Amino acid sequence: MCGIVGIIALDPRAVVDRARLERMRDSLRHRGPDGEGAWLEGPVGLGHRRLAIVDLQGGQQPMRSADGATCIVFNGEIYNHARLRGPLEGLGHRYRTRSDTETILHLYEERGERCVEELAGMFAFALWDRRTSELLLARDRLGIKPLYYAIDERELLFASEIKALLAAGVRPELDASVLPEFLASRYIASDRTFFRGIRKLLPGRTLRWTREGGLCERRYWRLPVETDSSDATMSDRAAEVRALLTSAVRSQLMSDVPLGLLLSGGLDSSGLAALMAPMMREPLQTFSVGFAEAEANELDYARLAARAVGSVHREVMLSPAQFFDALPSLVWHEDEPMAFPSSVPLHFVARLARQHVKVVLTGEGADELFLGYNRYRVTAWNARLSHGLGALGPGRDLLGRLAKRLPRRLRRYTDRSFLALGPGLRALFYENFAVFAEPLQEMILARPGEQLALDPYAVGLGMLAEHGGDDLDRMSHADLQTYLVELLMKQDQMSMAASLESRVPFLEHELVERVAAMPSCYKLRGLTTKAVLREALGDLVPPAIRRRRKMGFPVPLGRWLREAHWPQVEELVISERALSRGHFRPEAVSRLAREHREGVVDHGDRLWLLMNLELWQRLFLEGESHRMNLAA
Repeated sequence: MCGIVGIIALDPRAVVDRARLERMRDSLRHRGPDGEGAWLEGPVGLGHRRLAIVDLQGGQQPMRSADGATCIVFNGEIYNHARLRGPLEGLGHRYRTRSDTETILHLYEERGERCVEELAGMFAFALWDRRTSELLLARDRLGIKPLYYAIDERELLFASEIKALLAAGVRPELDASVLPEFLASRYIASDRTFFRGIRKLLPGRTLRWTREGGLCERRYWRLPVETDSSDATMSDRAAEVRALLTSAVRSQLMSDVPLGLLLSGGLDSSGLAALMAPMMREPLQTFSVGFAEAEANELDYARLAARAVGSVHREVMLSPAQFFDALPSLVWHEDEPMAFPSSVPLHFVARLARQHVKVVLTGEGADELFLGYNRYRVTAWNARLSHGLGALGPGRDLLGRLAKRLPRRLRRYTDRSFLALGPGLRALFYENFAVFAEPLQEMILARPGEQLALDPYAVGLGMLAEHGGDDLDRMSHADLQTYLVELLMKQDQMSMAASLESRVPFLEHELVERVAAMPSCYKLRGLTTKAVLREALGDLVPPAIRRRRKMGFPVPLGRWLREAHWPQVEELVISERALSRGHFRPEAVSRLAREHREGVVDHGDRLWLLMNLELWQRLFLEGESHRMNLAA
């Protein structure tokens, strides 16, 4: 796990400034405290910060091929690099190190840009080919590792984090067109970012640059778009999931340094613990985080899972004061407004883990893959009832109007149901679970007609249209390529802020391909989510964990912002400074905050997004220190 940066001057006569490249590189020191490197040749500069995991002595970067023709900077892990090495040596390639980085160089010499198709793992890399003066940027299939870039008439810049591009001199400017999508979904599903002119390379893509042709993007991997129609039984599919997940865990234990597991006490991480423990030479080390508030504390389940596998278990308790004190620093680490409150406890448990290990495995990705979220179940239920209601013809509209006239205390049960929503997944899935649905955006945005010109759900709807399965299959297909990418960015940035590598066995691409192709009936059965995974792990996980409802890093944000931490709302949401920016209608924002304060409506998630947007503007657009004190 590392940080990579680079500068490519478009004028072949130009010379890259070493000091500037080093500023970019060293802004990512947290990603690689174990070493640094730079390679410059005329108009090309590549930089690297290293967190040493494999081949501690021989894996320094930038790394050049034996003949000096190619040079690479790489972030991630290639889990099948040892299996690839033998065939490459058989073709005459001679290795100088044990590192997976060198395998990419040799594979590129054989396959060129298509080398990525043979790599299994998480990766983002940049490879300069001196023979053709071409740059190849690549990102792994699911987007586990990030990669950002910016190009103008003078140069192409790239980096693992946006802050490195800013360190190179890119002027920070808000791209306000992303606000509706952020307010609705919490994330930006396209290749845009909050910074005008800065893009992200999307998962499963390569981006090649040449002086003659400029940038050329290629999508080298796609999720299966059809479901498997075989007559395999639930037991057959569960056995296959168990075998694939076991293989993924074993491959991801590749390390020359200590590793452990982030343990929530849910099905996913508890299953990983049970698979990992017998594979470890030493007792497994597990790490958990919790809050004092009972409704947000999963530690009893984490302890149960730890006892079941005999792990050495450690915990951290996070107070509300610690939570809010950390926000400026963590927004700085994420580079964009923080989408999820769970980023904060994730960082604190990563800091705890880093005191004892350098690598952790996590359960990220299982919910999207196995239909673990309650919103899938609710949407499917609403879709079936909405379809039945359609037979009423005009009676449907009448019922909808009646539902909207119910008293507020009753509408809490109907506003998110088929009675109040239109048909189709746009309304039932995206609008229903939006933080700021479009009617609320029209109320709060300063120029709603102009600002909502782009459909905030356009990318997700396009992903839905790719898949030929039922609604559940389509929702999973879309979330794996949109919502999950934001969660993976959070996982990467919050763990790397603590100089900790995190790995995600559920996203081994062969496992993803097989499970994504399984019909949804094997994943969601009645009220049972993740059905095939529960059966696959049934004999490994304590029954109390197997039966429990999902919580998933809960944070009692609504209560905090109504009570002791209302001053943060006053400062970051309804202060004159915050309301004067021109994005929102001051009276609408103030009403939102007042309703939350008085307990009329829980706007906790909405206030969270507005707080983070304001904090991001102060840090990145106005240059305030990320060490600011929010209580001041």
